[in-house]
Amino acid sequence: MTGRDGTGLDGNEMVLNMGPQHPSTHGVLRIVLKLDGERVKSTDCIIGYLHRGVEKIAENRTYTQFAPYVDRMDYLAAVSNGLGYCLAVEKLLNAVATPRAQAVRVILTELNRIASHLLWLGTHALDIGAITPLFYTLREREAVLKIFENYCGARLTTHAFRIGGLQYELYEGFEQEVEAFCGQFLPKVDEYEELLSGNRIWRERLRGVGIIDAETCKRYGVTGPVLRAAGVGWDLRKAQPYSGYEQYEFAVPVRTGGDTLDRYFVRLDEMRESVRIIRQAVANIPAGPIMAKVPKVIKPAVGEAYVSIEAPKGELGYFIVSDGSTQPYRLRVRPPSFVNLQALDHMAKGALVADVVAIIGTIDIVLGEVDR
Repeated sequence: MTGRDGTGLDGNEMVLNMGPQHPSTHGVLRIVLKLDGERVKSTDCIIGYLHRGVEKIAENRTYTQFAPYVDRMDYLAAVSNGLGYCLAVEKLLNAVATPRAQAVRVILTELNRIASHLLWLGTHALDIGAITPLFYTLREREAVLKIFENYCGARLTTHAFRIGGLQYELYEGFEQEVEAFCGQFLPKVDEYEELLSGNRIWRERLRGVGIIDAETCKRYGVTGPVLRAAGVGWDLRKAQPYSGYEQYEFAVPVRTGGDTLDRYFVRLDEMRESVRIIRQAVANIPAGPIMAKVPKVIKPAVGEAYVSIEAPKGELGYFIVSDGSTQPYRLRVRPPSFVNLQALDHMAKGALVADVVAIIGTIDIVLGEVDR
């Protein structure tokens, strides 16, 4: 018998398709597993089932028209997608959002980070066999989505920003709602830990699974919680501050084991740090306009710009080339889900088939961002 890569398989080996309809691949991802019994010898990710040509669409839309399209890539972190795109176009225009807009951007982006991590935690626990945490995390995520809905009318593909600032002024009671959420949410994170962190089955399913060290992360270009769980304290909010992040005090959660359990702890800590940032921003929202002075017709000078931000899943970058027209000549997205997925083969080798489910979940991919 010959495997997909042309190598022969002995009597104990087999090739197994996992996905693209498998619920634990978190989207239409097909993984070709080469197995020796229950042990994984190699993996081959087949992507492209959700490809929509987002980058090509950008070349045929004005800068303003294209802005909502980025919300559909990582649809669990639409606010972060929009922030990165707006910052890249603003760099081309030599424009800077007003202090008020920057503070609100930070609040909404950190709320979105919490919402993204909450859905990750609930579905990851469900994959492992723990059903209850999903109901808990969706309960808190709903509170975040209501704030988004009250602000701009959208819950999932939240189009919150404009090139140069914000889409809307804050509604009455926004600050109070956000502060109330922060007060209610922190004890809930402790509740998740009480359910999972000390659970023997949970720890046995995650400890020592999907290990990746710091040097390997760097070779693959892995960023975000996966990198920080391997001992590298790299966070673009600290390393290359944007939107006024340098004004806020917060820590970058780091672990050293590089396994699935450490990635779980990093994301829990990140949610706590996001609350810390939000509270500082809410307490100091400046007065003033929500939009900088940008042309009504966005027409950057000839040039190019690259801007990256710390999205919930890692470094999200936008590279835009302007030819002086109202449409991008070229737009390229550097999505963290796509880059981080490269490391799956390294992380899964030698693991059991059941461990592959845990590893995919802990990378935290969204196929809309992988395929674009």
